[in-house]
Amino acid sequence: MKTVILLSGGIDSTVCLAIAKSLERECFALSFDYKQQHRIELEYAKKIAAHFAVDHHIITINPHTFASSALLGTAQADTGRTPEEIANGGIPKTYVPARNILFLSYALGYAELLGAEEIYFGANALDRYGYPDCRPAFIEAYQNVINAGTQMGIDGHPPQIITPLLNLDKRQIITKAVELGVTIEMTWSCYAPTENGTPCNQCDACVLRTTSTPD
Repeated sequence: MKTVILLSGGIDSTVCLAIAKSLERECFALSFDYKQQHRIELEYAKKIAAHFAVDHHIITINPHTFASSALLGTAQADTGRTPEEIANGGIPKTYVPARNILFLSYALGYAELLGAEEIYFGANALDRYGYPDCRPAFIEAYQNVINAGTQMGIDGHPPQIITPLLNLDKRQIITKAVELGVTIEMTWSCYAPTENGTPCNQCDACVLRTTSTPD
């Protein structure tokens, strides 16, 4: 079965890829260059795709189509927050308007081109609190768009959005990664890397990675 994987280079999407490979899917990975501050994640995505021996493409998107976001350097990322503050803090400064709609649209087009039956998307339990386009209601709505607005959908076999991490928190995802043989070091999380290309250890992504990694 052909499967499109949205691969950022982070823990969540890498675990999604590992799950798909464990199910013997024929995987095709997509990453996106939208001039994000943490573009180093794309280098990790390349290495991850090579590690799993999957086809990998990086799509360039004009960042001027996005409004202000800390991921684009037009705002300062939230730093120094606890996991509880992150979960209860509403929509964060790293939210990029409609980003996942765009990513899923590219993945959907690619899926139709390939005749792929699945699109793996790494939304998790914590994402839903801060990112509207990671919530179950959004995923269900986008699946309805696929069902109604694609040839594969009209023909009765629309690509399915698969979200294997949707009810898992970061600690559970990291545990799953270990079970699947994914080392955390092969992934990138930080939203605001230093000039030397090292993690800031202050942003939300760094905090969640650090506090969720087993001792």
